[in-house]
Amino acid sequence: MYHIDLSFLKNHSVSSAEEPSEEKSSNNLYESLIVGKINQHLCNKSGCFFCYSEIEQTIPIDERIIAEVECNGLLNCNYCLVQPELINQIFPEDFVIVKNEDSFEIAQIKLIGEIVRLKRHAQGLYGEDLPLVVRKAAAEDLERVRKNLHDEERAVPFFRTAINKFNLNMKLVDIHFQFDRKKLFFFYTADGRIDFRELAKELASEFKTRIELRQIGVRDEAKRIGGVGTCGREYCCNSFLSSFRRITTHLATDQNLLSSMGKLSGPCNKLKCCLSFEIE
Repeated sequence: MYHIDLSFLKNHSVSSAEEPSEEKSSNNLYESLIVGKINQHLCNKSGCFFCYSEIEQTIPIDERIIAEVECNGLLNCNYCLVQPELINQIFPEDFVIVKNEDSFEIAQIKLIGEIVRLKRHAQGLYGEDLPLVVRKAAAEDLERVRKNLHDEERAVPFFRTAINKFNLNMKLVDIHFQFDRKKLFFFYTADGRIDFRELAKELASEFKTRIELRQIGVRDEAKRIGGVGTCGREYCCNSFLSSFRRITTHLATDQNLLSSMGKLSGPCNKLKCCLSFEIE
């Protein structure tokens, strides 16, 4: 979000040899200006990342080297620790291998540096346990990811055939193969509890790995699938929300929106998350 896209500078007046250095130096200049502006706001207590947040002076700034990442796997957050020896090797848009507890996932760097440190401070984050960036992804790592994606696609028709075989009322939402292939996750929705023991055995015998079936809610389904809301923008849950807040009709009442209740439901048929954005 805060990495400046200067692709518009690429025109006929700039030679191909000068393009990378021109874009990199311009991005560095913009980033330094942004950090300076943020530091001015921090002196007045209010943060600029979220207009409704205030930074308490008692919360220290986390001085660890942390990168903001994007991952389709099962990381418990959008931030990862970076080892000091990797700080000059990874940059935004690079793919990295991340260790999360006893498993490994592949992720893409979104931001790294001072902006991430200040952004986390604005969110009140400090000292929590984070996944660790182990190394930058190599060509063979990307080839493994391609194989995982291929096996995920192959698992879709097999799963649907299997639930019909065992007469299970389940809706498949998403499939994820861990980078190290230790587990294969199936995310599904259902009206109630499902006895999927025979299904799990069938899947394990086919894919030769540990199988984990996870039942998720409709809001989690929208977050994993993604899409465009009635506002014309990407779903908030899919683009930037890391956790769900409880949304009630009281939020609509306080904002005098009861007259348009029919328009306040999202694609998940729950009240829209954006009702909580301006309530304070």
